[in-house]
Amino acid sequence: MRITKVYTRTGDAGKTRLAGGQQVWKDSLRVDAYGTIDELNASIGVARVLNADAVDEHRAAAQLETELRWVQNKLFDVGSILATAPGQTFNNMPQVSAKDVTRVEKMIDRCQKDLEPLKEFILPGGGKVSGFLHQARTVCRRAERLCVALSKTEPVDSTIIKFVNRLSDALFVLARWVAKTQGEPEFLWERDVAEKAE
Repeated sequence: MRITKVYTRTGDAGKTRLAGGQQVWKDSLRVDAYGTIDELNASIGVARVLNADAVDEHRAAAQLETELRWVQNKLFDVGSILATAPGQTFNNMPQVSAKDVTRVEKMIDRCQKDLEPLKEFILPGGGKVSGFLHQARTVCRRAERLCVALSKTEPVDSTIIKFVNRLSDALFVLARWVAKTQGEPEFLWERDVAEKAE
């Protein structure tokens, strides 16, 4: 793939083209779905940037970098598939397989071994890296909802929905794992905290 020009003016009327050339409105459910996958990828990219400073100091940070880089590449695959009209195929078309879902599950299981069972909900935030992973998790959940909504009107590979679903779980676990392995704070939900403060 070679991009020689960023702007083309072809989308000025509110439409874009899917892979294969089909024109669709930019606010269509399919465009919203793959656009949200792109947003998710950008959020994970920020987490990687913030994690980069610790890669040479912490083994866990280096492991996180490896996992997030793989995830970002797979999200490009997901976005490419969603940006392709149903029934269309092309040479070297990206794939998301059951093996990819299994890899995410193994990532979760591996990190869970280092964590204590949760006794309460966690407030999103904490340290910089874990905070952005929590934020990425919420974007991932939105992407999943959009993929499910799209699947009700057009064919969507069920493996994509499984992958995005599992990834949101992984981002939650990774946020907790980063807090544990890199010494970042983790704040639990305090019930009735307002009343206690008074």
